[in-house]
Amino acid sequence: MTPRFAVIELAVADMAESLAFYRRLGLHIPADGDTQPHTEALLPGGLRMAWDTVDTIRSFDPGWAPAAGSSRVGLAFDCGSPARVDEVYTELVEAGYQGHKQPWDAFWGQRYAVIHDPDGNSVDLFATRGAE
Repeated sequence: MTPRFAVIELAVADMAESLAFYRRLGLHIPADGDTQPHTEALLPGGLRMAWDTVDTIRSFDPGWAPAAGSSRVGLAFDCGSPARVDEVYTELVEAGYQGHKQPWDAFWGQRYAVIHDPDGNSVDLFATRGAE
């Protein structure tokens, strides 16, 4: 069998804090996930997103440590319209999340912004310009 991409997994310091962030972006995550060492959400198209606490990762990989420096993987959320990019970015920053790059009109034809999730992962917010 050819391997099939199936899961995006994040190691998190605080499960409830991380899940709250991704719920604000519209992911449907089980409510009891906040208190679990591992939880998953089904995404459109059958892909899954999973979260594991750092303690869970270290239970089978005791030497595990988060990567130093900037993250090399980012997640991106289509906000549907340029105005919504601005709204979502503002909502998240006002909720206390760290904005990294305020919304701008990118040269590749999208409205774009970057915010960090509670663990410092880059989360891009975008929409095609003219998609009002």
